[in-house]
Amino acid sequence: MSEFKALVVSEEAGNYVSSVTDRHIDDLPEGEVLIRVHYSSLNYKDALSASGNKGVSRNFPHTPGIDAAGVVEASSVAELSAGDEVILTGYDLGMNTAGGFGQYIRVPAAWVLKRPEGLSLRESMILGTAGLTAALCVDKLEQAGLSPDQGPVLVTGATGGVGSIAVALLASLGYEVAAATGKSLKADFLTQLGAKHIVDRTTLEAGKEKPMLKEQWAGAVDTVGGEILFNVVKSLRYGGSVACCGLTAGGQFQGSVFPFILRNVNLLGIDSVEQPLVVKASMWDRLSVQWKLDLSQLVSEITLAELPAEIERILGGKMVGRTLVNLT
Repeated sequence: MSEFKALVVSEEAGNYVSSVTDRHIDDLPEGEVLIRVHYSSLNYKDALSASGNKGVSRNFPHTPGIDAAGVVEASSVAELSAGDEVILTGYDLGMNTAGGFGQYIRVPAAWVLKRPEGLSLRESMILGTAGLTAALCVDKLEQAGLSPDQGPVLVTGATGGVGSIAVALLASLGYEVAAATGKSLKADFLTQLGAKHIVDRTTLEAGKEKPMLKEQWAGAVDTVGGEILFNVVKSLRYGGSVACCGLTAGGQFQGSVFPFILRNVNLLGIDSVEQPLVVKASMWDRLSVQWKLDLSQLVSEITLAELPAEIERILGGKMVGRTLVNLT
């Protein structure tokens, strides 16, 4: 098969238009591995790419999709053979390299991970970058000393992809989870994932003018950034940590050094894009065995044709949980 379907984002008179079109395998970039994509997933970064954000994707026409799971069609390296089931997340996939919203991708072998035995291709993309990021957050918090007996753990942006998986993962590990959201109608959804407390997002915005706030959280996963992030820092208990992995509320915050000096707290940065493949493999192994989750309640499945409408929904802050893209 030389032609395939892909979502292509084009720039037309200053606007960015998405449509499903036919592409040819010869259009794909150079790489050691050609993969037939079975599943992808929709992430906020994909929506930014599709809307022409030059901080994510510089060249158009372009096919987004930072996640992909599928079967190797051809490989020029010994480590991967035709028929191998593989997954990819991050690196340049879907940013400036044609991504998982196409039925075929061609990529460097150094980006490709064989599918963990405990996960199907479909399950791996329900997790995708969001699941990997949530796992990295929890792992880094525990490396910093967090344990379930220390008190409640806050998750901001809890109805989003990373947030919802973080809620489910922390709850499965025995943590008392407080889920913060601006979507009050989704309280039952978060409770079903394992949240013990629902926190209205507006309460996290109060007190931004103060250098310190009342101690509340033993730890936190922050997916939103901005002033909410620093209010979370100011609300950590002595020795607590927050894992920071998102910026939907802004990329900057203003605050003081008081929480760091007086409460010995930690701000932990999380990157899931450029992590060495061996680190990603370790997290995927945990997600496939010790940390395996039933995420059926938080996923909706769509086709390529339905992607443009879903991209508008995620940009409008209306998407909840995970959106799986079926390319088969």
